[in-house]
Amino acid sequence: MKPSGYHISSILFVMMAMLTSCRNELCYNHYHAVKVELSWERVWERDYGMSLAARWDAGKYGFEYSAMNPALPEWVNLVKFNGDGVPSDNFLTIKGGEIHIENSGEESFLLYNGDTEYIVLEDMASLTDARATTTSRSRSSLQYLQSLAPNTRTANPPDLLYAAYVDKLPSVNLHQALTMPIRMQPLVYTYIIRYEFEYGLQHVAIARGAIGGMAESVYLRNGVTSDETAILLYDCFLTDYGCEAHVRSFGVPSFPDEYYGKAKKARNDTPVAVNLEVRLKSGKYMEFNFDVSDQIKNQPRGGVINIKGIHIEDEENKVDAGFDVDVSGWDDPINIELPM
Repeated sequence: MKPSGYHISSILFVMMAMLTSCRNELCYNHYHAVKVELSWERVWERDYGMSLAARWDAGKYGFEYSAMNPALPEWVNLVKFNGDGVPSDNFLTIKGGEIHIENSGEESFLLYNGDTEYIVLEDMASLTDARATTTSRSRSSLQYLQSLAPNTRTANPPDLLYAAYVDKLPSVNLHQALTMPIRMQPLVYTYIIRYEFEYGLQHVAIARGAIGGMAESVYLRNGVTSDETAILLYDCFLTDYGCEAHVRSFGVPSFPDEYYGKAKKARNDTPVAVNLEVRLKSGKYMEFNFDVSDQIKNQPRGGVINIKGIHIEDEENKVDAGFDVDVSGWDDPINIELPM
C-alpha cells in the first residue's frame, strides 16, 4: 500500500523532531533563564507619624504632594551573585529583561539604577557589604555643624537611587524561562527645608544651606543606613516667605528600612542641625544655624523641616550699599571620587 500524504507528513515531522530535539548528553546550549519584570515604588518620604500626604496643603507649598515623587531612571544594573559569590553585571531596561543563569536555585540578584552622577558604589564584590555613598564637597563656613560631629565628611546630596534584592532564585527547569516580578524601592528620600523670614528677606541676594547628622551611606541589600554621618550641602531658592531647598538624603543614620526588609534596631539619636548662609545685596555674608532634631524624630526618611523667625536688620545690609553681587567664589568645590 502506498503511503498517503498524511503518513508522509507524519514521518517527516517525527524525523525533524528527532533532528532538532535536545538530548541531555548531546546538547551544548542548555540554559536556564529568568524573565525579570520590574515595577517601581515612587515615593519621596515615608510616613512615621506625620501623615503629610493626608493633610497636604498644596496652596501652602505651591505644588501637589505627588509632585515630589521621584522620576523613573534610565536603566538598571542587575548584579548576579553565583553560588560561589562571584558577581557579574547585567544591564536591563526599566521594564526588565531576560537573564540566563548557570546555577539554578543557588544565585542571588542585587538590582539598582545605574544612571547616577553623585552616587559612589563601594564594596560591590561583597553582597553583604555593598553600599552607596555620595561624592565629597567642601565648604569653609560650617564650623557649627562640624563642631557637633568632628571630622564628619561634607558631601553632595545623593541622586535618586532605587534597589531590590532577591536572596535565592527558585529552581528553574532546563530550557525554561521563569517570570519573576521584582519591585524596585527607593533608598533616597527628600526633605523639603523651609526657612521662613520674619523680616529682612528683601536684603537677600542668594542663599545656600547644609544639614548635618544625615547618614553617609546606605546598604543596598537591606536598605539599612550606615552609622557614619555626613553633612549634606545644597543651594536654596528664594520664595515669597524666605528660602527653600529640596534635599535628597539616605535619611538618618543607623536606621532600618522596614519597607525594604528586616534590619537591625534603629538608633536614631544623632543630633540633626540645619545651616543657612545668605549673601546680602550689599555683598555681606550672614550665617544661621538651627537644631532640628525634634522635627527629624518622626521623619527619618524624608519630610518637611520648618524653620521660622529668621530676622535680618536693615543695618546689616548697609555695608557697601549698592554693591553689585558677584556670585564668583560662592560655589563649593566638588571632589569626584572614582569607584575602586
